[in-house]
Amino acid sequence: MGNLGPTELLIIAGVLVLLFGAKKLPEMARGLGRSMRIFKSETAKLREDDYDDRPATVETATQTTAQPQPAPPQPIHAAPALSVEEQARQLEEQAAKLRASAEKKA
Repeated sequence: MGNLGPTELLIIAGVLVLLFGAKKLPEMARGLGRSMRIFKSETAKLREDDYDDRPATVETATQTTAQPQPAPPQPIHAAPALSVEEQARQLEEQAAKLRASAEKKA
């Protein structure tokens, strides 16, 4: 049952050509190849992520301590937070200015 000979494969290929047409088969094969490449790259990324998520062993812990540590990030001084109403008012003012400048040009 599991062994397909050349005769059976030719019959299956003939049925596929009759069902989908000769023009559609290369497009379908191309699409299948692309999706297989995407699937293969995503599974490789998952394996890399799993490898990266493993707990560090004693050897890797000693290696990481020997490497220089990067400088701590500088704090970002943000502007004072505006309330939602203030943000909406500012956006309405900007929209009014844009409308006025568009009317002047027209």
